[in-house]
Amino acid sequence: MSVLIDNSITIYEALEHIKNGKYVMPAFQRQYVWSMEQIEKLWDSILLDYPIATFLFWHVDENNVSWDTYFCNFLHEVTFDSRKQADSINYELSSIDVKMTDTAILDGQQRLTSLFLSLCGRGFIRQKYSRKNSSGCTVVKLLIELNKHKLTVDEEEYNSKKFDIKFTEKVGKLSPTQFEINSILEDKFQDSSTRNQAIEDAIVNVPADSKEYARNILNKLYNKIFVEKLIHYTEIQDMKQDDALEMFVRFNSGGKALKKHEITMSILEAYWPSAKTEFGKLLVGSYAGFGSDFIIRSALMLYGDVVKSNINKQIAEDLKNNWQDFKKTLRNLEDVLKTLKIEVSRFSSSWNVLLPIIYFMYYNTEYANNLDGIRAYLIRAVLFTYFQSGTTSKLQQMKSNINDNNYEITIDMLEQMNDLRVTDGKIDDIINSEKGSRVAGEALYFLSRDWINRNIKYEQDHLHPYDRFDNTKPISVSMDDWRRWRSLRNRLSNLHLLEGRNNASKSDMRLVDYYNDMNDEQKAKFYKEAIIPENVSLELDKFEEFYENRKALLVERIKQLLI
Repeated sequence: MSVLIDNSITIYEALEHIKNGKYVMPAFQRQYVWSMEQIEKLWDSILLDYPIATFLFWHVDENNVSWDTYFCNFLHEVTFDSRKQADSINYELSSIDVKMTDTAILDGQQRLTSLFLSLCGRGFIRQKYSRKNSSGCTVVKLLIELNKHKLTVDEEEYNSKKFDIKFTEKVGKLSPTQFEINSILEDKFQDSSTRNQAIEDAIVNVPADSKEYARNILNKLYNKIFVEKLIHYTEIQDMKQDDALEMFVRFNSGGKALKKHEITMSILEAYWPSAKTEFGKLLVGSYAGFGSDFIIRSALMLYGDVVKSNINKQIAEDLKNNWQDFKKTLRNLEDVLKTLKIEVSRFSSSWNVLLPIIYFMYYNTEYANNLDGIRAYLIRAVLFTYFQSGTTSKLQQMKSNINDNNYEITIDMLEQMNDLRVTDGKIDDIINSEKGSRVAGEALYFLSRDWINRNIKYEQDHLHPYDRFDNTKPISVSMDDWRRWRSLRNRLSNLHLLEGRNNASKSDMRLVDYYNDMNDEQKAKFYKEAIIPENVSLELDKFEEFYENRKALLVERIKQLLI
């Protein structure tokens, strides 16, 4: 169980810990993203006696970090673009010596980095028309105006700075009464015997009626950095990396909270800087809607532990070094599904179901000899909602079963798995699914895959219109039967797929009228595509006969899909 310890230190102590390597950042920390203005407002808040929020630290030692647990050192330099936003760069990764480094920052990276860069680092600004990574950068310093008559702050603007603090490359040119904030670290300001004289020397150009204002600022700046314990932190001890990652996701407070897969992507990019570019080239066409998390989870399935969901250096390098084989497998997957008359794009928001197939195809070059196993697995997994819960454990289960089955997916293997075995109960669940449910939609898709056109939008439609059951019942039908029919009208046995524009025109037309409006060719096509049983009346008062006969027909078709 993790132990929480609360403590406080000064800004100076925190910065010394960064300089000495005691403090680092976990590899899953995100980029430094603060702008010049955010840093300026942080210092303004400090001088206004505002709290700068609590920090969250993670104590690291040989008991909770392994050889492949990587960390990042704090930035010593930052370049801002012409809009004064920090450039996005990859941190350098390294393992740590726990004898020297014992603290990783889970929450507070942006603030601590900003303080460190302001006082101990270097800042640059890239001119408007200079390219990134070019030499067209100018040093900038963080200055505070000591002459109260020269303040340029806007007192009327909401959330404006109250002190005149700004980054500028024109050091000493804008005003002789500006003070470089990092100068406060000089020995003469730290030594109590020389501090007063150092302050007097710093304000020599300040007008007489502003000198007391200037003295107060510099004394306050000294106290805020060296005396007051403004860095209030909670340190978590006895916590493993997975838990640290989870806590970072939950408590990240630097703007928009990051999702776990976003952090995982950051780790991957640290080992493979061009990963995002390569992903972008792959996630087009049929894979356009899949997203980078699909690739990351696939990599974990192929090269790592899909349950732990941790990208490490080895997995990143495996994915990078085998990228061509990985891409080839995804292209082959698309071709295989086309052979089965299934569009891979259909799974853009439910791609976990594809990962066992990817694993099978990647490690078995003879996959084309077992398309029946692929088809049976895919349709069963979808219609039985296999991945509705416990996704990672089920992926691991499929991975283990494929390994134990000589790297194959077979129907026999599926029949040995309770969740994927065909039973009457599972088929009943499919038959009783209702309009709008995922199962009903997928069942209609798979039942119709021989004739649907991928370029046409189809909609779930009632054969006997839903609203007809809200009207007066047919005279020949009992009230009990009518109530029961109303409970059945929304189920799969009364549903089919219909082209969107035809569905709109059909509206609540009686089924028998809709059918009688067709020519002979259209009638034959309708019976085939809608899976209508032969020699059964389409009149509403014969609904039960229609329903039961079509249900029996659908059960047989679904069984054929599943084996």
